[in-house]
Amino acid sequence: MLNLVLFGPPGAGKGTQSNLLIDKYNLVHLSTGDILRGEITAGTALGLEAKALMDRGDLVPDEVVIGMISSKLDNNPNANGFIFDGFPRTAAQATALDNLLAEKGTAISAMLSLKVEDAELIRRLLERGKNSGREDDKNEVIIANRINEYNTKTAPLKEYYSAQNKLSEIEGIGSVDEITSKLNEVIDTL
Repeated sequence: MLNLVLFGPPGAGKGTQSNLLIDKYNLVHLSTGDILRGEITAGTALGLEAKALMDRGDLVPDEVVIGMISSKLDNNPNANGFIFDGFPRTAAQATALDNLLAEKGTAISAMLSLKVEDAELIRRLLERGKNSGREDDKNEVIIANRINEYNTKTAPLKEYYSAQNKLSEIEGIGSVDEITSKLNEVIDTL
């Protein structure tokens, strides 16, 4: 089973590339944001618990998110694999995900980390903000803060996967096709 963590700062191209990888390798997209919204809409026990927490302004605890991911894995028994988007973001979450996948007889195959310089990320997000309708893509101060949050809190997760020899860093500059080709080269060697 091919299980990938697509990683990188805001504006690195994860959304674009994940859609192409999903199509090429017939993977199931596991976006924690989408899963949370789906569980809440479906009115599941986990969804109701998550909604109550979110309504109070609290973060949804890792164990609730892991429970939702477990459910999604169970609901796709014939999948070729999964692409994880937005999770894990911390070493504790990565450990919990590893434990869950081990219980299900599988593991993360690789973390594919897109590398893009901060100035280019800001340029891309400001450009995206012209059409995305996302207010956080229109303000350079907010964008810089999002990138800083990634660099200080999320980027260290690369060390976790590097220690497992599962980290592949891919240059995220170039055409969509060039970047896709680089990702495919790494995946095809797994």
